[in-house]
Amino acid sequence: MKRFALDSHMVSPFGGVFYPTGHSMLMFPSIEVASAVGHRLIETEVVNGDEVYLISPEEILQTITPTTRASDSPLPSAGTEGAAVRTYTRLAREGHAALLVKTRDGDAAQKVMDVARQASCSAAERYRRLVIEDL
Repeated sequence: MKRFALDSHMVSPFGGVFYPTGHSMLMFPSIEVASAVGHRLIETEVVNGDEVYLISPEEILQTITPTTRASDSPLPSAGTEGAAVRTYTRLAREGHAALLVKTRDGDAAQKVMDVARQASCSAAERYRRLVIEDL
């Protein structure tokens, strides 16, 4: 698993909100559960280690949450990307951690979710071009 670092490819060009196209964001009740699921994804060869980021609650709050601030000025985001980030923020404040997993297509997303559903997944979104899909 890789250490998370927000880069320009993970934000929307319109408003700068967190929008990691080609990835799925999965939230779990703790960093331990998220880490275990991430390792299971790698061990079962669903993805390789370079395609999974482990994100602590603190990293969500410090790095992802602020992406909504610029887009909400002067009015809240009309799109679902702002709502998704607000959900991640609420869960992170409760101690939830995340995995950001590369999911190239629907089959990859299904394989990731098959593993994630074995744990207590508290939120799951797949970011496609112009669409955020609830998993």
